[in-house]
Amino acid sequence: MSDRHAIVRVRHPLKMRRLQVVRVVRLTPHMVRVTLAGDDLHGFVSASPDDHVKLFFPVADGALNLPTLGPEGPVYPEGVEPSPSRDYTPRRYDAARQELEIDFVLHGEGPASTWAEHATVGDRLGVGGPRGSMIVPRDFDHYVIVGDATALPAIGRWLEEWPETIPMTVLVEVPSNEERQVLQRDVRWFVAGESPGLDEALASLPLPPGDTFWWVATESGRARALRSLLVERRGIDKDFVKATGYWQA
Repeated sequence: MSDRHAIVRVRHPLKMRRLQVVRVVRLTPHMVRVTLAGDDLHGFVSASPDDHVKLFFPVADGALNLPTLGPEGPVYPEGVEPSPSRDYTPRRYDAARQELEIDFVLHGEGPASTWAEHATVGDRLGVGGPRGSMIVPRDFDHYVIVGDATALPAIGRWLEEWPETIPMTVLVEVPSNEERQVLQRDVRWFVAGESPGLDEALASLPLPPGDTFWWVATESGRARALRSLLVERRGIDKDFVKATGYWQA
C-alpha cells in the first residue's frame, strides 16, 4: 500500500469502567439502543467507526465481577463467577454529556441479547476499551461499506462521521424490512433470503473509478468468502479490503 493510503493503527490506554443505563430505546423490532453514563467515562476514546469495546454483564446475583488489568492480561478475582463478556461497537460517544450509546441486536439467546432485552434505567454494565483503533485515511476516491444487521452500529458511524463529500456505496442486509434504520446517507437494503442478495450485488457491483476502500462486516465465514470474492475474483488490491467477522454461525 502506498503512503497515500496508509492505514494507521493506534493504541489506547486500557481502562475498565462501571457504568449505568440512563436510556433504553427500541430502534427496530430486533435492535435496541442502550445509553450508558457515569464518571468512569472520563477520558473515553473511540477513534474509528469499527472500534469495539468489551462489555461485561452482571452474573446471576446481579454482581459485576470485572477483571483487573495485570501485566499478562485481565485477571478475575478468585472465588467469584466472572462476568460474561462480549465485543460491541461504540455507536456514539458524547463527551459533553458523558454518555455512551451501544446498539444491541436482539437474537433471543446469550448474555448480551438477554441483558439488552430487559435493560432498564439504573442497570449496571462494565465496559473495557477500546484497546485500539484502525484509522482508515480519507484519501481514497471511493468507499464501499458492506454489512449485515450486526454491522449497523459501525455503518451508522461511518455515515455520520465522514463528510458527505466523500463518495460511499453502502450495502446492508437485514433479516426483514422492519429492521431497516434511518441512516445519514442512501443505503441499498437487502433482506436475507430474498433475491437479489447482498453477495450477488457485491459480485456484480461496478468497480468505482480510482482507488476504492472496501469494508465488509458479516458472519465470519461469509466475511472470508466476500474478501476472497473481492481480492481473488475481482482483482482488488488486498490492502484496500478489510473484511471482519462480527459473529460466528
